[in-house]
Amino acid sequence: MIINRNITEHLKRMLTQFKVVSLTGPRQSGKTTLLRSEFSDYQYYNLERLDYREMILSDPMGFLKDKGVKIIFDEVQNVPDLFSYIQVFCDEKDETGQYILSGSQSFLLNEHISQSLAGRVNINNLFPFDIIEIPGDTINWHKLIVKGFYPVLYDKDISPNHFYPSYIQTYIDRDVRTLKNIGDLTAFSRFLKLCAGRVGQVLNLTSLANDTGITVNTAKSWLSILQASYIIYLVQPYYRNFNKRLIKSPKLYFYDTGVIASLLNIQHENDVKTHYLYGALFENLVISEFIKINYHNGKTPQIYYWRESNGTEIDCIIEQPNNNLLAIEIKAGQTYNKDFIKNIKNFSKIAFQIKKVLIYGGEESMNLSDITIISWIDFHKKIKDILNI
Repeated sequence: MIINRNITEHLKRMLTQFKVVSLTGPRQSGKTTLLRSEFSDYQYYNLERLDYREMILSDPMGFLKDKGVKIIFDEVQNVPDLFSYIQVFCDEKDETGQYILSGSQSFLLNEHISQSLAGRVNINNLFPFDIIEIPGDTINWHKLIVKGFYPVLYDKDISPNHFYPSYIQTYIDRDVRTLKNIGDLTAFSRFLKLCAGRVGQVLNLTSLANDTGITVNTAKSWLSILQASYIIYLVQPYYRNFNKRLIKSPKLYFYDTGVIASLLNIQHENDVKTHYLYGALFENLVISEFIKINYHNGKTPQIYYWRESNGTEIDCIIEQPNNNLLAIEIKAGQTYNKDFIKNIKNFSKIAFQIKKVLIYGGEESMNLSDITIISWIDFHKKIKDILNI
C-alpha cells in the first residue's frame, strides 16, 4: 500500500529550481518508498549496501560520469567522499534536478552538505504520516497515541507493541553508536525513558542528568543526538527579543507519540486515559502535527510556547509573517470547559494581530468571541486552515 505523501509536489517543484534536493527524516518514515515510487525516472542506489559503496568509491568520477545525472543516493551520509564529486558534476552540468540525496541522520548529512553543496541544494524533511495522510479512522486519539504514525504500522498492520521496542533498540544500537561513541548504552536507554516521562515539560537539564546518573554536559550531548536522529524536538519560549529565546529553557517533545507510549510502557488506549501524562500526551500529539504538516508542505515551523511572569502560559505560539501570531491552547478534556480558554482569553497583545485557537479532545467545534474552538474530530480537516498552509 503506497500512500500519497504531502511533500511530493513540493519536492518536484524544488527539483526544477535546485541542482540537488535532499530529503532527511527518521528511519522508517517512508523516504525510500516515496523516492522510488514518485521519482522512478531517477536511478536509485542505497548506500547502506556495501557493494554499492565499494563500486562508487573505487572510481567516483568514473561512476558519476558513466551514470550521468538524475540519480538518487539513499543513506548518502555513508559515503562522505561522494559529496565533493557531486559538487564538481553539479557545477559542470549546471542543470536543475541532477541528484536527490536522502538519509536518516540529519547531522551527518547536513554537515556534508554544508561543506560541499551549499547554495546548490534544497533541504527537506519527511516524517512519519501526518494526520492528513494517515489512512483509516483518526477520531480515536487515545488509540493514535499508542499506535503512532510510522507507515509500516499501517501498511503491514503490525502491532505497535511489537514494532516500537525493536525500533527503539535498533535505533540505539545503530544510530546512537554512529553519531556518538557512547560506551554505556544502558544509561542512554534510561536517559531516553526519562525524556519520555518529561514530555511537554520545561526542560531541567540538571534534574534529567542527575536522574540518569550522568553529567549535565553529557545530557546536553545526548539531547543533541536525539534531535539529530529525529526522536525529540525542543520548543523554545517566545520572546520579542530573539536572544532571549536562545537562552531560556525549552520544552521537550517527541516527533512520534508511539515512541513515547512504548518508552512509558503504555500498551493500550485505555492506559492513555488513566496515565499521569494524559494532557501532555495530547499536547505532544497536536504540536507534532503542526511540525509535520509544516515540513511536509516545504515550510520551516516557527513554533514556541509562552510563559508570563505571573504564571500565565500558552501551550503553542506560531510566528507568522508580518509580526502576526497564532496562539493555541491544547486541552485533552473531551467536554468543553470555560477554564480551557482563560489564559488565551487574556493573552497580552504583543503582536500586530493575534489569532486565538483552542484545540480540545471533544466533538463539537464553535466560535466564541475572538477564539476559534476546534474539536479533535475536526482537527484533521482544519489544521491547514489553522496554519494558513
